[in-house]
Amino acid sequence: MKAARFSRFGGPEVLEIVDLPDPRPGPGQVRIAVRAAGVNPSDWKKRAGLMDEGLPQTLGYEAAGIVDELGEGVEDVALGDRVFGFSAEGAAQAESAVLSHYAPIPLSLGFPGAAALPAAVETATRALDELGVGSGSTLLVNGASGSVGSAAVQLAVVRGARVIGTASPANHEYLRSLEAEPVAYGEGLVGRVRALAPDGVDVALDVAGSGVLPELVELAGDARHVVTIADFAGAREHGVRFSSGDSGRAFHALAQIDELTESGRFALPVAATFPLTEIAEAHRTGEAGGVRGKLVLVVDPPVGQPG
Repeated sequence: MKAARFSRFGGPEVLEIVDLPDPRPGPGQVRIAVRAAGVNPSDWKKRAGLMDEGLPQTLGYEAAGIVDELGEGVEDVALGDRVFGFSAEGAAQAESAVLSHYAPIPLSLGFPGAAALPAAVETATRALDELGVGSGSTLLVNGASGSVGSAAVQLAVVRGARVIGTASPANHEYLRSLEAEPVAYGEGLVGRVRALAPDGVDVALDVAGSGVLPELVELAGDARHVVTIADFAGAREHGVRFSSGDSGRAFHALAQIDELTESGRFALPVAATFPLTEIAEAHRTGEAGGVRGKLVLVVDPPVGQPG
């Protein structure tokens, strides 16, 4: 199979499409013919050598496609089913991938839309659970217009929370469409949030890693009421929880997103798609910032196979 890989650390130019053996599913896993795979900030962090030291490395944690092989004990899906989920080996940006956690693709979604869901939905659900967000909560999301941020906004609204979200002014109308109250990020953030919530907020979630943890702690009243998924150093400095999934992941969210999607209460836009062979350009686009929604790689089916 063709797969995205790098054998040295560096910029997007180190990315290659290489031939690798077809993967095989283990017990409880499924293999899919990949039709789309999500691109995440962790991809370019890995490529730059900021996360894992080993070489070479394949890429991709989330994908959508068609089941073409079942692992031992799998009875909840069948060959030919459309599913989306998490790659068992972090190697989803390829023609084939093994999924360890998966769910049927919502009927209204194509493969790119489904591939955009797993990481954002799991991360947002896990963070909201850790913060105890529920009906009557006031939540501040720093970086609310990106894929994880917008997922967190929508899932919090479904739970009955009031949501205030930071974003650039160009994205404020988008946040309003998600039923969030937008505020501009940058200097003076505390004052702008207090203009909407004079007593501060109950909890805050940082998905942008933009160095505002002290302000979030001030607004939430205590570091225990703040979670970040993007600022590891800041979390240690300010006593904030850093959520990486090491203590457990919210894989249950994959199956739960179907009803929300089909009822129109959840949507995650695909900002742009790229052929697998143009993965370097996808990295350049993502690293440039300002992307609303998800970047997705698409994999064309071989001639004669269903799309």
